[in-house]
Amino acid sequence: RAGARGAAMEPECRVLSIQSHVVRGYVGNKAATFPLQVLGFEVDTVNSVQFSNHTGYAHWKGQVLNSDELHELYEGLKLNKVNRYDYVLTGYTRDTSFLAMVVDIVQELKQQNSNLVYVCDPVMGDKWNGEGSMYVPKDLLPVYRDKVVPVADIITPNQFEAELLTGRKIYTEKDALEVMDMLHAMGPETVVITSSDLQAPLGNDYLIALGSHRKSKADGTRITQRIRVESPKVDAVFVGTGDLFAAMLLAWTHKHPNNLKVACEKTVSAMQHVLQRTIKSAKVQAGEGNKPNSAQLELRMVQSKKDIENPEIIVKATVL
Repeated sequence: RAGARGAAMEPECRVLSIQSHVVRGYVGNKAATFPLQVLGFEVDTVNSVQFSNHTGYAHWKGQVLNSDELHELYEGLKLNKVNRYDYVLTGYTRDTSFLAMVVDIVQELKQQNSNLVYVCDPVMGDKWNGEGSMYVPKDLLPVYRDKVVPVADIITPNQFEAELLTGRKIYTEKDALEVMDMLHAMGPETVVITSSDLQAPLGNDYLIALGSHRKSKADGTRITQRIRVESPKVDAVFVGTGDLFAAMLLAWTHKHPNNLKVACEKTVSAMQHVLQRTIKSAKVQAGEGNKPNSAQLELRMVQSKKDIENPEIIVKATVL
């Protein structure tokens, strides 16, 4: 790295992403790796499952990695002394022992690099028609709450997951801000509630996301930046959007470390570009009057490369 050429190079930034893998389509590592690479990150992936496609299809086949196998892969990295990371990224997990092993790995990596940032999407469930339900085993909740969230630096729960983690319901924006404070108190510096059923000031066609970044200054005082993002609803069920969101938020918070507003605007704007392109393409494939199927609704990731790399800001955030 010596010499003038070395000075111009950005320092390498390496992400360990532990998520699911699908042969066809874009969820988990398939949804996270491409955008991170496009944005200049080295990505090392551990595939927690390897499935033919996501489980929203009529059929799926594949294998699941267990916690011993995860440990074995990590040991291999360690033996070669290549287990130094700047970021760890995790998403959907179904198994408590696997999740506990992830925590062990994160803690060990943080001992090696005290600046390591762990970005966790605590995927547990969601709301349909106002009713929340978990789509992972219930015994994952205490592991997320007591072990995972305390070692995480950035978390991206949806409203239902934020409620589960804090044991508190969100009815108003004020409730949401208080819930985010409770989540900060558990550990993470940055909390983004990626979607909620709160009433958007812009109207019913918009979805609200809320973000909060708490920073301790050198003199010990804390400053908190809070933002609201309203993005147009897209009428379709996409899979992998949360994984894409968390990956892009990792990238943009890295590039704008003290500006959650800009990081969220770039993340949400890029999401909008990808979703609009996906729905347009899906409708063309499905044909007039037909509802697009799972295969047609796979995210148009490669086609959105330019939007991911340099998103035109079409969604603005409001500082609260």
